[in-house]
Amino acid sequence: MATVLQPASREALAALTERLDAHADGASARDLTTTADELFAVARFLDGERAIQRLLADASSPEETRVDLVNRLLGNQLSQPTVELVSELARKRWSKTSDVVTAAETLARLAAVAVAEKTSSLDEVEDQLFRFGRILGREPQLNSLLADTTKPVEGRLRLLDEVLGDRVYPVTATLLREAVRLPRGRHLDVVAEQLAELAAARRNRSVAKVRTPVELTSEQEAKLEDTLGRIYGRKISLQVELDRNLLGGLVVQVGGEVIDGSVAGRLAAARRSLPS
Repeated sequence: MATVLQPASREALAALTERLDAHADGASARDLTTTADELFAVARFLDGERAIQRLLADASSPEETRVDLVNRLLGNQLSQPTVELVSELARKRWSKTSDVVTAAETLARLAAVAVAEKTSSLDEVEDQLFRFGRILGREPQLNSLLADTTKPVEGRLRLLDEVLGDRVYPVTATLLREAVRLPRGRHLDVVAEQLAELAAARRNRSVAKVRTPVELTSEQEAKLEDTLGRIYGRKISLQVELDRNLLGGLVVQVGGEVIDGSVAGRLAAARRSLPS
């Protein structure tokens, strides 16, 4: 199960995720790879610098003071999109000091998963992460060796690389390597399943659930995919469900956003607008 954040941190991370999504929608796979790598580096840096964690999470300190700290420490080492994300992280209110590390790591993982989306490997990455988690669950000795922080991280990374070989996508390898580099008391089998869930959530974000009162032709589906792709700035796949109650038109859901263009929806809206 993923880390459960308290309300302030949950709201802060949700806002940062929206900002990252906006960047990801318009960025290339190469640019997103840079963003992911840099955010992973920020997460490792913050994890090793408790004093910096406290300063960034100190709500009593003025926002601009915290942002200035980010710029002084990291501004010359990171690309502009990453600097902007970490600066925004510094502006947020956090429930716990360690949540700033969790946020940086989560954003890095989301950026990496977005790379898989851009390179049309998201389904495979999700499957590889899930299967690797199950393998580790059946191999407790391997799981323990990868999580043993008393051993040098380079040795644990070599072991992981030997196990993975060249059988996984680069994004899969990156996500698992970063989990080994920053274990934070977690076993890799649990983290791998969390990462698979993250990939599944990203995939659902690019699936449009369409309800229609009539069968759509292949041409209509292709046109709808193209239209939604232009609206959301990414490739959209359709899941079409027949619903005779709609009378006409379509209801489209992408992530948490619903576009109700059905006749039934318009009639319901009209009824709500009538004076009582």
